[in-house]
Amino acid sequence: MTPSKLGTVPPRTRSHVAVLMGGLSAEREVSLRSGAAVADALEGEGYRVTRVDVGRDVAQHLYELKPDACFNALHGKYGEDGCVQGILETLAIPYTHSGVLASALAMHKERAKEVMAAAGVPVAEARVVTRAEALKAHVIPAPYVVKPVDEGSSVGVVIVPSGLDRPPNSIAAGGPLDQEVMVERYIAGRELTCAVIGGFVTDVIEIVPLKGLAFYDFEAKYADGGSKHELPAEILPDVYQLVRQYTLKAHQALGCRGVSRADFRWDDTAGGTGELICLEVNTQPGMTGTSLVPELAAYAGWSFGQLVRWIVEDASCSR
Repeated sequence: MTPSKLGTVPPRTRSHVAVLMGGLSAEREVSLRSGAAVADALEGEGYRVTRVDVGRDVAQHLYELKPDACFNALHGKYGEDGCVQGILETLAIPYTHSGVLASALAMHKERAKEVMAAAGVPVAEARVVTRAEALKAHVIPAPYVVKPVDEGSSVGVVIVPSGLDRPPNSIAAGGPLDQEVMVERYIAGRELTCAVIGGFVTDVIEIVPLKGLAFYDFEAKYADGGSKHELPAEILPDVYQLVRQYTLKAHQALGCRGVSRADFRWDDTAGGTGELICLEVNTQPGMTGTSLVPELAAYAGWSFGQLVRWIVEDASCSR
C-alpha cells in the first residue's frame, strides 16, 4: 500500500519552548521519556528549550519563565484531562494538543463513549462502577475488561476471562477500591491504531503484543520488544478505510486539536462478530522511542524533528 503523505512542515516562528513533562500522574515515568525525546528533537530543530518537570507550582514557574509556547508532553491526570490546559489558558501561553474541553472529554472514557457513539463511531457496551463493586461480583457477562475511567497507558487494566465464578483478585491490585472503573465488553481480535495530525489522517498500524502478553498493555507499549508494529496493517481494505474514517470522526466529535490517536479492536476471529470497535482516543499520544504517532508520521514522510516542530508551530490558546 502506498502511504499517504503529510504536507510541508511550517518554518520555525517561535524561539523559546517549555516542554512540560513528568507531572503527578501514574504515567509520570512515561511522560519524562516523552518529554526528553521531544526536548532533544526541538533543540535539534533550533528552538531554545526549557524542560519543566511539572509540579503543583507549575503556574508560578511558567509565569516567571514566559515561554513563547508550551509543548505538553504530560500523560494522565492533571496533564491530559484539561487541568494544565486551563492553567495555560489563564496564563495566555500558547500550548499544543487539545484544549480544555476536548482533553477532559477524551480522558473520561464514559463521557468520550457517549460523544463518539452519537457521532456514529462504534464503541463497546460498558458500565461504570467502583473497583470494590467490580471485585464483588460480575457486573456484566464475561469476558470483559476492567480499567480506570480516567487513566491512560493501560494503567490498572485487567482482562476477566469467561468461566470464572467471581471476579479475580487482580482487580483489587489495579488501584484504590473506591476508584471508578469502566467494566467494558471484551472485544476479541486484532489491535489497530490510527492518528490525526491537523486535518491529515495517517495510515493504520496493527499492534501485535509479544512476550506472551495478552494485550497491548503497559509493558507492550513501552518496553523494547514489547510489541511488533505492522505498518501498514495487513487487514481488509474496507476495514482499513473504516479505521481512518472513524479516527477522524472521533477526533472531530471530541473537538480535538493538533495530534490525536484512536485505538481500535477488530474481531476477525473464527466465528467472531467481525465488528470494528473504537476503544478510546488519546489526546496526548506518547513520544517515546516505541511510540506509535512518530512511527505513523515517519511513514507519511516526516522525521521526528519535523513532527514536533509542526506541533509547536500549531500551538495556540482557545483550542
